[in-house]
Amino acid sequence: MAEKSKNTLLFSSSIFLLISFSFAVSDPVQLQTLLPRPLPSPPTLSWTDSEPESDSLTEIAELNTVSSNTTLEMHLELHHLDSFYSEEIPERLFDLRLQRDALRAETIYSLVSIAVARDPPRAGSRSGFSSSIVSGLAQGSGEYFTRLGVGTPPRYLYMVLDTGSDVVWVQCSPCKNCYSQTDPIFDPTKSRSFSGIPCGSSLCRSLDSSGCNQRRMCLYQVSYGDGSVTFGDFSTETLSFRGTRVGSVALGCGHDNEGLFVGAAGLLGLGRGRLSFPTQTGRRFNRKFSYCLVDRSASSKPSSMIFGDVAIPRTAVFTPLLRNPKLDTFYYVELLGISVGGTRVRGVTPSLFKMDQAGNGGVIIDSGTSVTRLTRPAYISTRDAFRIGASKLKRAPDFSLFDTCFDLSRQTTVKVPTVVLHFRGAMVSLPATNYMIPVDRSGTFCFAFAGTMSGLSIIGNIQQQGFRVAFDLAGNRIGFAPRGCA
Repeated sequence: MAEKSKNTLLFSSSIFLLISFSFAVSDPVQLQTLLPRPLPSPPTLSWTDSEPESDSLTEIAELNTVSSNTTLEMHLELHHLDSFYSEEIPERLFDLRLQRDALRAETIYSLVSIAVARDPPRAGSRSGFSSSIVSGLAQGSGEYFTRLGVGTPPRYLYMVLDTGSDVVWVQCSPCKNCYSQTDPIFDPTKSRSFSGIPCGSSLCRSLDSSGCNQRRMCLYQVSYGDGSVTFGDFSTETLSFRGTRVGSVALGCGHDNEGLFVGAAGLLGLGRGRLSFPTQTGRRFNRKFSYCLVDRSASSKPSSMIFGDVAIPRTAVFTPLLRNPKLDTFYYVELLGISVGGTRVRGVTPSLFKMDQAGNGGVIIDSGTSVTRLTRPAYISTRDAFRIGASKLKRAPDFSLFDTCFDLSRQTTVKVPTVVLHFRGAMVSLPATNYMIPVDRSGTFCFAFAGTMSGLSIIGNIQQQGFRVAFDLAGNRIGFAPRGCA
């Protein structure tokens, strides 16, 4: 009888194990729907200036002047650089975007590598007029721009916004060299609020090193990775944003500007450095801003940026901000892992994304990089997991930096594996359009991640699109709110 009970127990255990194994094997891959849309045509650039450009004191007085004791909110409309290339075909625009992207990623890696290898710069170190000052930045400009007023009365200009840059600058007359821009060159002599910065001032000393002209006024120089450069007077000026005036913003007034800045008049640096716009205006907007970048293949609605308390959505999930001890420009976060198809990818461990004490490695959030770069072991594991989950889709040849592409021609809906980024304290589930993107008008879609031999990973703007990405610098955190562009 005991033997019979023992056999029955063994049989029951075997059935239980078999059933458990069957469930484990047949556990379905989590999928979501992709509506394949081809590469979009470039949007038509149209913008109505928010305030008149006349010299009326009444009109100027109607603007809300931001003082150091006032906390306000400010809303901006953003557009992609493709708007400046309205006559190009979509394939050419995409190729140009990938070229800019590769250059930006490589120069970010170079900048971090140089910063980690050197000793911290000595603030306020003196040098001669010929060498002037150098910002220390080496990456190119960002992908999105807005329109804002410079000076008093405001002259409206297109300005690139970039979370990977610090110094604010604009082309100024007289020009020794000026590249072609859409608007007339800004003339500081026609602005009542323009003021040069003396060499001995704290603002001039905030630069990595200080340069002076013969009148003992501060000079600036910013060099970018593609060989572009802007050089001129370091000054303060008033900026106007849709009815809000922000006074005494330190900016470069560039008289010698060389390179390809795609029609914009200058750059509004949104990094974490001492001279970035968020740092300079920190108390005025409570050190908070956010942006939402739309999917240009699915919507004609413009992207947006908000400054102030209202910039932080209640629905956001947050992850702590980290700081690189050698470089304060970039926004570092802690990525713990990645899920594909509802399962954490094996081999993608927190150690692959950890920044060491010297400032090597880590993960940054960047608005000016398009394609997310993962350190190579993490990318290979993620890519292979995605290929398995998407094995029913027809493969297509590699395209540019993408090695996992699919032929989705003549398909109206497609099921693709889900992708989730696991940050510390924040699980960010990506829409299908944030990682399966069109690369031509023939139905070829590619997995929009790439590998890098660098230890530094970059979360790019394709993966951020549709989210309101909130930079709460007062709380030392970054948040992600889905459907934030609504």
